[in-house]
Amino acid sequence: MSTDQQTDRQTDPYGASDPAEGTVYTVTGQDWDDIVNAQAEREDERIVVNMGPQHPSTHGVLRLILELEGESITEARCGIGYLHTGIEKNMEFRTWTQGVTFCTRMDYLSPFSQETSYCLGVERLLDIEDDIPERAKVIRVMMLELNRISSHLVCIATGGMEIGALTVMTIGFREREKVLDVFELITGLRMNHAYVRPGGVAQDLPPKGLDAVRDLVAWLKKHLPEYAAFCNANHIFKGRLVDVGHLDLAGCLALGITGPPLRATGYDWDLRKKQPYLGYETYDFDVITRTEADSYARFRIRLDEMWESLRIVEQCVERLAGTEGQPVMVDDPKIAWPAQMSIGHDGMGNSNEHLKHIMGESMESLIHHFKLVTEGFRVPAGQAYVPVESPRGELGAHVVSDGGTKPFRAHFRDPSFVNLQAMPALSEGGMVSDVIVAVASLDPVMGGVDR
Repeated sequence: MSTDQQTDRQTDPYGASDPAEGTVYTVTGQDWDDIVNAQAEREDERIVVNMGPQHPSTHGVLRLILELEGESITEARCGIGYLHTGIEKNMEFRTWTQGVTFCTRMDYLSPFSQETSYCLGVERLLDIEDDIPERAKVIRVMMLELNRISSHLVCIATGGMEIGALTVMTIGFREREKVLDVFELITGLRMNHAYVRPGGVAQDLPPKGLDAVRDLVAWLKKHLPEYAAFCNANHIFKGRLVDVGHLDLAGCLALGITGPPLRATGYDWDLRKKQPYLGYETYDFDVITRTEADSYARFRIRLDEMWESLRIVEQCVERLAGTEGQPVMVDDPKIAWPAQMSIGHDGMGNSNEHLKHIMGESMESLIHHFKLVTEGFRVPAGQAYVPVESPRGELGAHVVSDGGTKPFRAHFRDPSFVNLQAMPALSEGGMVSDVIVAVASLDPVMGGVDR
């Protein structure tokens, strides 16, 4: 380490407390020639490979810096930040309800988890947790579990594609399209829904919504067994995943790893059971665990979790059928945005009847509607953190209010960001051909990592 580097480290309050031993590479993306030259001067058999920035089963742009000796990984590091969007900072300049349209875009494979965690935090600050209609809670649970299925399908599909199992990829996206069709029917969008709102959900299910969900459940029950038939006992598939990316319970706890990688060590940590929210304690389902702690175990867990999510969805459908016509938004005109807006015959805007309804009642109601949408509602000063079990692990929104109509701070504990730090532990000592398998088994989404 040079004298200048040591001086910088001493004057930087955020720098490491102890100088690193050995050769130090500081990689910024524009100094690759310097790194190559420095490595060449070492005169050993090791080489540094720049894998990326690219899209290796990470659902976004990730850069991996790998130090190799032959085909074995001696050191692995992640380079993140290529997908930074500034979502958390942007939320500070939007009303509490508008914030949902931002956080839903972070982990774009599990938008409902982010929406729900954020809204649960806002509702805790508003002290209206007990006032949320039961039907809204059940709809939230149903959408969360359908989203868990669609997210796991993408993980399995892209993970299969990366090792040459293209049939697994094609059928994985086939089933995911079916789930997204239902999302579009219920929320109006296939992704980035902003459907979960503080106080409930944006609108009730459409007239044939439950029938569509029933048809989807039947389709998935028919086709999910195909993944087990293709992969579970496939000796080529198992040869690529078994004993690859091993990380035991001690390693997971030390790094804060949650979700399927943690449950693959045999630890049944699932927030739906350990710290129930939205009434999850009233649903009948099992927490799937395995003990192999490798990439194959994580694949099997996701496969079995989809079946458990189907069990929960079926229970939600039964409950929703018995609560037809009940409200889906809190009964507080100072918080609830207008819902159930009827659409015109062209499907492009509000119907004339709806416009007459909101504008013809009274000037006061129109003014209230305008101010609620443009200015938003005030949230008492305080802070709250409410975690949920997303498809990738513990996802929590830390929301801070200064008593205004906008978040003072909104910060998310994203499981992809935390889990990705396990990449070196999964890869070092293994083969370069196993790096993608190890990363894919973590299922990171870079939109959630970079935010």
